[in-house]
Amino acid sequence: MYPEDDLLPLSALQHLLFCPRRAALIYLEQLWADNLATIEGAQLHAKADSGGASEIVGEVRVARGLRLRSLRLGLSGIADVVEFQRPGGSRSPPSGLAVGVELPGAHGLWTSFPIEYKRGRLRREQGYEVQLCAQALCLEEMLGVHVPAGALFYGKTRRRSEVLFTPGLRQQTEDAARRLHELVAAGRTPAAEASKKCESCSLKDLCLPRTCGRGRSARRYLARELESA
Repeated sequence: MYPEDDLLPLSALQHLLFCPRRAALIYLEQLWADNLATIEGAQLHAKADSGGASEIVGEVRVARGLRLRSLRLGLSGIADVVEFQRPGGSRSPPSGLAVGVELPGAHGLWTSFPIEYKRGRLRREQGYEVQLCAQALCLEEMLGVHVPAGALFYGKTRRRSEVLFTPGLRQQTEDAARRLHELVAAGRTPAAEASKKCESCSLKDLCLPRTCGRGRSARRYLARELESA
């Protein structure tokens, strides 16, 4: 269990899985830069949160901007949307977890279904799925209920992609949370590893992946410059 003061942003998992150096630049060095993708993403999240704290859509109760935390994983954050639905099927939840939660002013039990908003088009992205699964693990810890699935909502196509929280994905999420804490505890920014995905990173000009990559040495660079002077 982590103390409250040591909780890290849940959203950092996505950055970590995209690139550990990016995560370190943001959360260790406090660096940030926007590009079109990050601006569009921020606008989409703002729109997701603009509908009020909660609403009822048919048989579904929708909570927006729900605060989450897991002391076990050492994470905290905000869910764009959590839908509370009537339980379906006869599958029993894991031991120690309930099938649903009681809601104020509503009868019966309700299952939790987190939804994370992403810009762009429908695609599989490990970082997105891990971030969403972390939200589910937070809900399970906070509410004591089983959260078997959630969804990623893509702004360009306005379509959902359902994500099942399999044992494998849950393990990936726990491993990512542990690696994130190790990265922050070490206090060192990893060397850059230039790849195609660097072109889409908003921190490219701050990261300098081709200048600060592995095998690069500031000492050798200065020595060469002095020799050529």
